[in-house]
Amino acid sequence: MQSGAPSTDHSHSPGGCQWIRTPAIVYSTHVATTLIPILAHILFYDFPVKPHPGPQTNRERWLLVSIYAPYLLVPVLLLLTMLLSSKYNSTSKPGSTSGKAKKKN
Repeated sequence: MQSGAPSTDHSHSPGGCQWIRTPAIVYSTHVATTLIPILAHILFYDFPVKPHPGPQTNRERWLLVSIYAPYLLVPVLLLLTMLLSSKYNSTSKPGSTSGKAKKKN
């Protein structure tokens, strides 16, 4: 008996959903380019002590950068995966048929 949730064979396999490439590239570049000024601000801004103190020492600054670092590293890894992996490459090989053409047979 099947559950009510839809399931497809390609939904959990790497490279099975080539349509995700463009949205993933847009998302990852947006997040990465947003984090660059945030990290620069953390490292170089002279935070006031009052009323809302920010990091004052280099140790505090690097601790805060380390907390934010995964939000930069994961999108960069996602971007590199989408750009460099042949599984997500949208160009088809000569002689191959598209998924829509296969469904019509």
